[in-house]
Amino acid sequence: MKQNHFLAFDIGATSGRSILGTFDGIQLKINELTRFSHTMMELHGKYYWNVFGLYESLKEGLKICAGQGIIPVSIGIDTWGVDFGYIGKDGTILGLPRAYRDPYTNGAPEDFFKLISREEVYRLTGIQVMNFNSLYQLFRAKETFFTPLEAADKILFMPDLLSYLLTGKQVCEYTEASTSQLLNPVTRQFEFSLLAAAGLPASLLHPLVDPGTLIGTLTDAIAKETGIGKIPVVAVAGHDTASAVLSVPAENPNFAYLSSGTWSLMGVETEQPVLTQESFANNFTNEGGVEGTTRFLKNITGMWLLEECRKEWAKEGRNYTYQEIMILAGKVGASRTTVNPDDPRLASPTHMTEAISAICRETNQPLPKSDAEFIRCIFDSLALRYKDVLDKLSGMIPFSIDKLHVIGGGSQNDLLNQLTANAIEIPVLAGPSEATAIGNCLMQAKAAGLVADRWEIRRIVARSFPVREYVPKG
Repeated sequence: MKQNHFLAFDIGATSGRSILGTFDGIQLKINELTRFSHTMMELHGKYYWNVFGLYESLKEGLKICAGQGIIPVSIGIDTWGVDFGYIGKDGTILGLPRAYRDPYTNGAPEDFFKLISREEVYRLTGIQVMNFNSLYQLFRAKETFFTPLEAADKILFMPDLLSYLLTGKQVCEYTEASTSQLLNPVTRQFEFSLLAAAGLPASLLHPLVDPGTLIGTLTDAIAKETGIGKIPVVAVAGHDTASAVLSVPAENPNFAYLSSGTWSLMGVETEQPVLTQESFANNFTNEGGVEGTTRFLKNITGMWLLEECRKEWAKEGRNYTYQEIMILAGKVGASRTTVNPDDPRLASPTHMTEAISAICRETNQPLPKSDAEFIRCIFDSLALRYKDVLDKLSGMIPFSIDKLHVIGGGSQNDLLNQLTANAIEIPVLAGPSEATAIGNCLMQAKAAGLVADRWEIRRIVARSFPVREYVPKG
C-alpha cells in the first residue's frame, strides 16, 4: 500500500514537537522527529511568546524531515488557544505575541461587562469567561494604548501566525478563532459588536476558514533553506484540543473526553451549541470542532499544579521522573486533603506548595508535609474536580455519557485515571497520548481526500493505537 506522510507541528504552552504521520489507508503510525521547549518571556513587566524562536524550531523540523528523504503530502500546525500576534499593513509582524498568563488582563472581563453585560457576552459567544480570552486581551491592549495594536491592520491567532511565517499567507482558522470569545457559535461568524464595544474595527479579523483548507505552500526561501521543497500547508483544527478531540477513538456519540495536560479540558461533542441559563451559570464553553460540531466543555486547571511543584522541588535538588511521581503518590494512599484546582490563587502563584498549604489551612484541612503528600493531594483534587464537572455536564446535554476518554499526556497517568474512574463511576478509556498530533495528521489526510469524515478518523485511531480501560473500583 502507498505510504502517505504528513508532518504535524504540535505546539503547547511549554513545548512543541514535529511529528511525522505515515498513513497507508488503514493504519496511522507516528514518529517524533524533533522536540523543542519554549517558555514565556518576561520583558519590562510584560509576558510574551518568542514566536521567532518557534519559527526556527519549525524550520529545524522541516530540515530533519527532508534529511531523512521524506517529502510529506502536507504540513499542519496546532497550538494552544486565545493568543495572537499583530500584523501591520505591509505584513510586518509587530512585536512578540502577548502570553495568556500575562497579568495585564486581570479584572478585564469585569471592566468589559460595564459596556456589555456578562449575560449578553455569553449569549453572543457561549464561551467560558476567563480573563485571558482574546476579547479581553484586545480590550486591555486598547485601554493601555499598546503600540502594536495601535499600528495593527490584522491579528493572527497563534497557528495562523506560524503558518503565515511559513507561507506568507494569512488566514483565520475556525476552531482556533472559536476560543477567542469573539465568535458566535450559532452563526459561526464573528460578533463584531464586541470589537466595537472595545473601540476596535471589524477589519482587524480575517474571514474564517474551516479545518482542511489549503493555506498555501512553503515560501521559496524556506523551501530552499530546508531542502524540503514547496510543500502545501493546510489549516488543520488549529486549536490543539480540537485536533485532540478529533482523534478520540469513540465508537458512538455517547462519550465524554478529557484532554489532559497543563490544562484539563472536559467536554462532549455536540451538533449544536448549548446556550442555556444553566450552561451560563456553570460557566461552560462552546468551542468549534471539525465538520461544524461544537465542543461543549469546561476548562479545568490540570497538571499545571504538579509542574509548578516540580519546579520548586528541582530548585531544591529533588528531581522526579513521572514514574517516580506515580510511585510516590501510590505509597501515600488516599489523601485527607483536597483543594479546588481552579481556585484563582493557584493560577500563577509564586510558590505552588505554599499556595496549596494556605488553602488547606484556610479550610481547616491537614497540611501536606512531604512531596508525596502534595502529589497525592493534587491527584485526588483533580479526580474530584472531574467528577464535579462531569456531573454538571451530564445535566445539560440530551444524551447519557457511557464512557470517558482520556487523551493527551495525562492518559499515561495510571493512578489518576483509576482515581477518576472511581470518582465518576463509569469506565475510563485512556489513550492515545499523542491525540493532538494524530488529529493533526488525520485532518491533513482528510484534506488530501484519503479519509471521509471524523468517524472514519476515529476508526483509524482505534485500529492504530491501543487504549487502556479503567473500571470503577469504589
